[in-house]
Amino acid sequence: MGVTIPLKFQLSFIDIDSFYILFFCFLFLPALFLSGLQVPSSFVSNLIHYSRRRMADPLWKPACLCGCILSGHKKRSVQEEAAPPVMSKDLKEIVFPSRRTDGQLIRMKRDWVIPPINVPENSRGPFPQELVRIRSDHDKNRSLRYSVTGPGADQPPTGIFIINPISGELSVNKPLDREHISSFHLRAHAVDLNGNQVENPIDIVINVIDMNDNRPEFIHQIWNGTVPEGSKPGTFVMTVTSVDKDDPKTANGMLRYKILSQNPESPSSNMFTINNKTGGIITVAAGLDREKVPQYTLIIQATDMEGNPMYGLSNTATAVIKVTDINDNPPEFTAETFFGEVPENRVNVIVANLTVTDKDQPNTPAWNAVYKITGGDPTGRFSVPTDPTTNEGLVTPIDYEISRTYVLTVEAKNEVPLARGIHFPRQSTATVSIRVIDVNESPYFEPNPKLIKLEEGMIPESALTTFTAQDPDRFMQQTLRYSKLSDPANWLRIDPNTGRITTIAILDRESPYVKNSLYNATFMASDNGVPPASGTGTLQIYLLDINDNAPSVFPQEAEVCEKPEPNAINITALDGDLNPNAGPFAFELAHRPSDVRRNWTITRLSDYAQLSLKIGFLESGIYEIPIIITDSGNLPMSNTSYLRVKVCQCDINGDCTDQQHIMAAGLGTGAIISILLCIIILLILVLLFVVWMKRRDKERQAKQLLIDPEDDVRDNILKYDEEGGGEEDQDYDLSQLQQPDTIEPDAIKPVGIRRLDERPLHPEPQYPMRSAAPHPGDIGDFINEGLKAADNDPTAPPYDSLLVFDYEGSGSTAGSLSSLNSSSSGGDQDYDYLNDWGPRFRKLADMYGGSDD
Repeated sequence: MGVTIPLKFQLSFIDIDSFYILFFCFLFLPALFLSGLQVPSSFVSNLIHYSRRRMADPLWKPACLCGCILSGHKKRSVQEEAAPPVMSKDLKEIVFPSRRTDGQLIRMKRDWVIPPINVPENSRGPFPQELVRIRSDHDKNRSLRYSVTGPGADQPPTGIFIINPISGELSVNKPLDREHISSFHLRAHAVDLNGNQVENPIDIVINVIDMNDNRPEFIHQIWNGTVPEGSKPGTFVMTVTSVDKDDPKTANGMLRYKILSQNPESPSSNMFTINNKTGGIITVAAGLDREKVPQYTLIIQATDMEGNPMYGLSNTATAVIKVTDINDNPPEFTAETFFGEVPENRVNVIVANLTVTDKDQPNTPAWNAVYKITGGDPTGRFSVPTDPTTNEGLVTPIDYEISRTYVLTVEAKNEVPLARGIHFPRQSTATVSIRVIDVNESPYFEPNPKLIKLEEGMIPESALTTFTAQDPDRFMQQTLRYSKLSDPANWLRIDPNTGRITTIAILDRESPYVKNSLYNATFMASDNGVPPASGTGTLQIYLLDINDNAPSVFPQEAEVCEKPEPNAINITALDGDLNPNAGPFAFELAHRPSDVRRNWTITRLSDYAQLSLKIGFLESGIYEIPIIITDSGNLPMSNTSYLRVKVCQCDINGDCTDQQHIMAAGLGTGAIISILLCIIILLILVLLFVVWMKRRDKERQAKQLLIDPEDDVRDNILKYDEEGGGEEDQDYDLSQLQQPDTIEPDAIKPVGIRRLDERPLHPEPQYPMRSAAPHPGDIGDFINEGLKAADNDPTAPPYDSLLVFDYEGSGSTAGSLSSLNSSSSGGDQDYDYLNDWGPRFRKLADMYGGSDD
């Protein structure tokens, strides 16, 4: 039996898909049919479905017809020769809802809802394993093809579910894992052999049934918890948690906890219990004592299947419970009495170490001891700080001269109070016996410093005071000797045995060693102990002022104009004494020389005086005027001071204008302006010189770049057209080598043409269109390729560089252009086609084309 379909086509208009399909339809499939081999129905169905999409192409209509004929023959051959497919009688069948009743359409309110299909996970097969059969009522009168789509079928993960397209049996192809995907949502389709949909797609939900294939997993393998010692039963300790990947809504994921072991089993083997559902651990027995058992280790087991020991899977973890410390042990002294001795007046030394024991955890408030003196020290001369490292009590020393021995009562406590129900024992109190060893102490002055008040001007060998020291060693017979340590003005002397101080010079309040009327002197007292000890004391002498200094004029120099002006000289006086031995002062001109009172006059004001000219004019010069000044002391003192007055010529402002004044004042304003002008002129000259040098360099460079138009290489290029950069350098834009002014007449060209190694800004010349016909000769091909390279790359450098014409490459198999004239066969070559290339190649056409002339 064969099928023959006439078909006319041209091979050049058929794509590769059409060729393959037509080959299978008209050659391969008929050959298989005639040979009696069985063709898979799915292959024929797919061929028909693919051909339907190409029905717009007339070449595919015969292919579709061929497939339909083969399909019908295949159906008949299957019914007549092959056995029907094996169907499982127990397989659940899903029938598409019918849309026709008695040949008439009915309205479907909604699609048919198929109950979910349950598939257990981790199935052992065999695979594929049938799940359900999908069937349509239309398969009674025609052949249908079934398919499923969705994740697990034709979408990732693909290959899990497959369907027999003829029988509609949906099968699972591999074991499922609920922990990976718990359910699949597929859609079933039914189409005829032409690919037309005959039923609405139906949704199929496949639920993966959980199996107990995962053990419980604790979040942490080791759990750490704490509980205070002495806790009552029912005290919460900690919670352990585990997870199970199985379905928590089933028994596979329902966990139960229990304690497998406790280490150590003291004081009871069941000190803790655990909530079997939540994993909370609490205490169930009393007797937690950190000093006996500081830590418990529990092995916790979690089992699924609600703790069923036969079917459930289990896992274990470790719970470490530390018993925290409370202050249930008071500190206890290691002895009832402690002894110690220390030299007197020693600080930062340990008199006695008070050691205690405490069973609580070290370096905690329940272990740290605090010491308190409860008896034997009414004046509070002792303190007992705590050593933070050893927890010992340190007793500090006191003065021996008050008492030789001390007996202290010390009590030790912790930083935090004791727990309820715990009392301090008798060992928390101890006695400390301290013996103080006498040492040689330094003598001391009392008072220190010592202040005395005296009038200045005391004559030498005058007794001032007795400055003695005291020896604290009352139980030692020692003598003291005195010496002078500091006496800046060398005014004093001290008796080494009695400490009596006398003067050896006159005391002067106005001395530079006296500050604010106070004079300080330092003395030392030394004993004869072993080793000797010494102490120092300061004597402060407050000197009372007396009128022992005469006043002097101030200032000592002044200026005044030749002519009397209202610019009199204001003067006052200086006096080293204090009031009332100083001002107010009395001023008077001396009687000698006689011209003083004749030329000058002095007027006393409140606290100063004015000196002015008495006559109408006084010649310029320097004059020394004697002035008698008298203070206001009880015994007034007078002094004649000389005021140096400079008489000079003055301007309208009353300032001296003579040459000496100008010289004394330094440079004037005009001199400063002149200096500034000179500096500015010098800077301008330097700037002009720099500008001139730069311009000279530019002119030198410009001269080097100037090229004679007759020798300009670029001008030669205009005459002989572009030569390029050589046969092997055809990537340059030869149009850029033209000068901007070549389009103008030669008469208006500039005299000098500069070389500019940059792309010109004038418009680029447009090359004429050239014929694409082949050209004879190697030279024509060579020139044509060079022109194409120049046209296609208008921006390639160099733009206007003389280097382009100096470099012609390293050689070429094309030969040189000079061969146009020297070749013996040049006469046989026709160069008339160069006239078609534009005006630029007409020169070559005239040279090499035409007749022999």
